This record gives sequence, C-alpha cells and structure tokens, in this order.
Amino acid sequence: MSAAQVTLDGNEAAAYIAHLTNEVVAIYPITPASPMGEWSDEWSSLGVRNLWDTVPAVVEMQSEAGAAGATHGALQAGALATGFTASQGLLLMIPNMYKIAGELTPHVLHVSARSLAAQALSIFGDHSDVMACRGTGFAMLCAASVQEVMDFALLAQAASLAGRIPFVHFFDGFRTSHEISKVAQPDRATVRAMIDEELVRAHRHRALSPDHPVLRGTSQNPDVYFQGRESVNPYYARLPGLVQAVMDRYAALTGRQYRLFEYVGAADAERVIVLMGSGIGAVEETVETLLARGERVGLLKVRLYRPFAADALLAALPAGVRRIAVLDRTKEPGADGEPLYKDVLGALAQAHADGRIERMPRVVGGRYGLSSKEFTPAMVAGIYAELGRERPRNPFTVGIIDDLSHTSLDWDPGFQPRAAAGVSRCVFYGLGSDGTVSANKNSIKIIGDHTDFQVQGYFEYDSKKAGAVTISHLRFGPTPIRSTYLIGAGEAQFVACHQPNFLNRYDMLAKAAPLGVFLLNTPEPVHRAWDSLPRPVQDTIIAKQLSFYVIDAYGIAQAAGMGRRINTIMQACFFAITKILDPTEAIGEIKAMVQKTYGRKGRRLLERNYAAIDAALAGLYRVTVPIAASSTIELPPVVAANAPEFVQRVTATLIAGLGARLPVSAMPADGSWPLGTAAYEKRQLALEIPRWEPDLCTHCGKCPFACPHAAIRSKVFDAALA
Repeated sequence: MSAAQVTLDGNEAAAYIAHLTNEVVAIYPITPASPMGEWSDEWSSLGVRNLWDTVPAVVEMQSEAGAAGATHGALQAGALATGFTASQGLLLMIPNMYKIAGELTPHVLHVSARSLAAQALSIFGDHSDVMACRGTGFAMLCAASVQEVMDFALLAQAASLAGRIPFVHFFDGFRTSHEISKVAQPDRATVRAMIDEELVRAHRHRALSPDHPVLRGTSQNPDVYFQGRESVNPYYARLPGLVQAVMDRYAALTGRQYRLFEYVGAADAERVIVLMGSGIGAVEETVETLLARGERVGLLKVRLYRPFAADALLAALPAGVRRIAVLDRTKEPGADGEPLYKDVLGALAQAHADGRIERMPRVVGGRYGLSSKEFTPAMVAGIYAELGRERPRNPFTVGIIDDLSHTSLDWDPGFQPRAAAGVSRCVFYGLGSDGTVSANKNSIKIIGDHTDFQVQGYFEYDSKKAGAVTISHLRFGPTPIRSTYLIGAGEAQFVACHQPNFLNRYDMLAKAAPLGVFLLNTPEPVHRAWDSLPRPVQDTIIAKQLSFYVIDAYGIAQAAGMGRRINTIMQACFFAITKILDPTEAIGEIKAMVQKTYGRKGRRLLERNYAAIDAALAGLYRVTVPIAASSTIELPPVVAANAPEFVQRVTATLIAGLGARLPVSAMPADGSWPLGTAAYEKRQLALEIPRWEPDLCTHCGKCPFACPHAAIRSKVFDAALA
C-alpha cells in the first residue's frame, strides 16, 4: 500500500480518518478540538466522500451533550458515527458514553485531551478529562505524535468494529493537536483494507429497526442488574488481543508496527519510566542520551490504556527492572496515587502475589505537565536521578516548585539531550491576530512539502488570544523530530520579533544561539535601528555575535492597504534570510499559500498581500553590529513601584512571561484573585493613539464601552452639578 507524505497537525490527522470512515459527524466546538469539526464540516461542504462513496452528514448541535445524544441516536440507527471534544465538553458526554458502551456499540470519539476547570479554567492540555471517563466502559487508545494520531484513529475504528467496544482515541491538547508535522498519510486503499465490511454490516444489522424489532435499554431490578454488568466481561477480556491483531495487520500494510505497550531502552535496565502521550518524545530523547553515557535506563510507552492489559505490561518490562516511575498527566485530589500509577502498581503487585514475578520492583508515581506545563529532557533526567536514590520520593511532581507540600524534584536545567544532526530551530514572537502564527504554519508546511526535511511546528498561545503574545517554534531537519517541548535557551538559530514593544518586556534573545540571526520589525529607520534597542538587547547581540536584520513591516503593510497584518511580509523575510528554498521559489509558494488561505475573501485582498510580499525584500536591511553597546535605554520595571504586594510578587511575574517560576505557595488555593490587577498590565500595543474630537462628539457615551484600551473615559454625575 502507498502513503503520501503530508504536512499537517494532529487535529487534521484525526479528522481525515474520522471523515473517511464515518457517515455521521455530530459536533460542537471546544478548544482545542474545534479544528477537527471544522475540517469535517469543510470537507462535507465540498462534497468529499467517505469509504462508501457518500458525503458524511456533519451536524452541529447546541452543546456537547447534544452532540453525544445525536451520535448515540445515529449509532442505534445503524450508522457509523463519530465526534470530537475535550475538557468539560467530554464530561457532558459521559451519560451517553455509559449507554453507548453498555450497548456494545462500535464508535470512536476523538479527544484532544485538555485540563478540566477546577480552581481555574484552562484551555491547555493534560489528561484530566479522559481520566474522568475511565468508568464509562470506553476503551482508551493514546497517541503520542501526529503520525500516531493518524494511525491510531484508524486502528481505533477497526478495533471498535471488531470488538464492539467504543473507543476514546485521545492525544494531548495543543502539544499534539496543534503541532504540525510531516507524516505518512494512509491512502483510501489502506483504510479500506483495515475496515472489515462484514463487521460494518453486522453493526448495521444490530440497528433498531421495525424490520427486526428488539427492546434495548430496559429498566432492571436488583435481581439481574449485577449479572448484566458482568455479562460484558468476555468482550473486554478479548479486546486487547483484537487491538494487537489490528496493529499487526496495519504493520503489514504500512510497515509501522505498534504494540499495546512498547519498551525502548537497555535490555538490562534497572530504572524505567512509564507514561503515555506526547511526553514520550522527551523521555525517549533522554533515554538515548543516558544510554550513550552507559546508564541502564528504559521507557515503557503505554498505547492501550483501557482495557488495561496487565499481561502485556509485564511482558514488555525488562526482567531486571528495580525502580519504576509512573508518570500521570492529571491530578486526583485526595487519592493516594494517580490512575496510571495505580494500574501499574496493581498489575505488578498481583503478578508478584501470583508468583509470576520473583521480585517486586519499587514503584513510585509522579505528576507532570498539567495544563501544557513544559516537560523537558532535563526534567526526565531528574526523574531518572531520583530513581537512582535509595528511597525515591513518592509521590512526586516535576516541572514546578512545590514549596508547600515539598513534592517537587530537583533537576538540572543545563541537561541537554544528544542534538540531532542538522536540525534547524527558529522562534518567532508575534501578536495575537497579527497573522504571525498563520504565516508560520504556512512556512513549516512549505518546508515540509518542498524539501526532504522532516518538520515540526508548535505554537504557544496566551489564553487572552487577540492582542497577546504568540511564540512560534519551528524545527526542521533530515531526521524525524521527537522534541515535544519548546525550543530552549541558546538553541534558536533564527529569532524574529514581529512586535517591537516586546523588546521592552521579554528577554527573547535568551533563546538565540551563538552566531544566529535576529530579525526585528521596527518603524525606526535603518540608521537609527541599533540605537533604538535597549542596552541589554545590544549586549546580547554582541555577546552572541548575532546577525541583525530590520524591516518596517507595519509601514509596508500600511502602504499596501494591509493595516497591521504583517505576517506575509515577515514570512518573506524569513525565507530570504535563511535561504531554505530558492528565494524566487519561496516567494511563489508564499503567494500560493496566500491564495489558498485568503482566496475566498476576494481578489483585492490577494493583490494587497502580493504587493506587500513583493515590497518586503526591498525593505529588508542588515544592520552592522558595533563592537560595543551604545544604548542608553534600560528595560522599564514590569509594574509600578507603588503597586500592591500581590501585584509585585505574582502579577508582575506573569506579565513578564516568567509565571513558570512562581512556587505553589504563591497561588491562591481556591482560585480567588484580587480585583483590578489588569490595570498594571501596560501592553502598549496600539499603533495609533485615539484622540477625542469635541466638535464631532455626540456625547452618546459609547466610547468608554467600545474602546478596548480604555483610552477615553466618561464620568456620571448629577445633572444639578452641571
């Protein structure tokens, strides 16, 4: 079977298989799962057909509960139906999930796993939501990369049909759902080979129909309900074997072999980490680095989490393992351990009690990565170091400073995994809604589609979205990229600042590698660009011997009628400086992406974009860097000196982008924060300053409500005082 190399993100990868293998798609948008529904809706609107040569019906409901109910109804009518969700949206589906599983109905629900709103809401990723569904009876299959999302979406569909158990196919929100990567996309023939038509017909035959009526969903009394729950045991007992058989069949078709539990590392490893999800990439890089240093360590990847196949777990672990750290990306307050930890511990304890293993390894549990908290090889190395102690901490956390319960591990931030040869790393600082992220998504797709490089694009968002900082992390090189963490200090060969005011707020050149490139969008003329930089920025450029380029992208955008949309201008500069592609070819591909992205919005917008792109290179200048800093500009304080103590201690740290340094004790335990702290965040992002024109004013009072900067204020007072 053949497979095309395509560059896409995890959400599109899941949606591709879901749309191809289903007839009904019931959706309700929720971050970060929304793009899966959007892709499905777009494809159906364009008449894209599924395996059975029909266009899937995409139905948007009024809530996730409604989407789950619609899915349940479609399944009981004999249709193949799917859906996409996350977080609280998934929780609203739980009642229907119990019914779908209880009725032994084939179905796959794709979840971009996300934090649940507890002390605060978070749109970012962890496993809190899927872990809340463990009791529903759904099988759970976890993908750790964009390639695995593509593959596991299909494996789950095939296994669900074979075993009659519905699946939650989940992957980490944002870290995988929004990561762009080059993957092998199975063609329709491969997908068709994996979907057994006899099993599809069996599903249709079980549909509720007046042609063969049955009563499904009765009310049972204490005399039989218990027996009914136990009657499904054989289905769950044989499902792991069916999933492995599906994996083996897929390997024969594609060459990509998966197992329920996959071990990587030394055959005689004494210290092993067990986890699932995107954190696998960081652990795998660390294992390779430590193995090269002669350490006996290993990694056990969990693929099928439910049903939990204890025998497969035991078979995959090296026989000599003495210490195991099980990592969970969730927290269950009040529990004596998180879900995966307790499953692994229970499996090993039972095997030891039964005599199947002679020595019981010491098992400890740790929490990591909640709400997309960074999880790096340095942290992984810290976990392996902890496992080497006589009594490893249990439970532990990693990646935070827990000065309250003292669960956090120490780790060396200077630890670096073995660098993959030839990998380029680029970082772009943009402003939410200025198009930077869209341009960088297009850039990494251009590199992936028009070079032999493997690629990875990941994008940091602020939950404030429009007007907040965005940071794009692009990697590309000759080998597959497994670095499921942000580009770190001193690693980026190319750093771009699309918003000049950021220089006064963030130490963005901390990420720049020696001899790298710094591209700055600035309104300053080229001869004044150097002197306009704060002194610490000048010092860094000189110390790291960076090449310094400037462009007045806002000026070019305004002249082209593009307002503040500078994305394609900065994109053209990136390709011109890096020379990843021939400049003429790069400009052509950028324009092609503009046509694809904005073509439906009219010819005028396309022409404005084209004019801005053509003008970009003429406005790009390289600045000669002096041998010594000359600036008298120092970085201003983050907040005013007279700000309240909480603002000085907590809010200022958040505004500076250093929130990861705040310890546990700094956080209000019940989520209650003081009011008015937004007054201290002076972002200074406006390109123009509003001015009140008293001769034009009608005194309607709408300005204070409409102005997002609160630049125009009004007062309410008694008319008698006028």
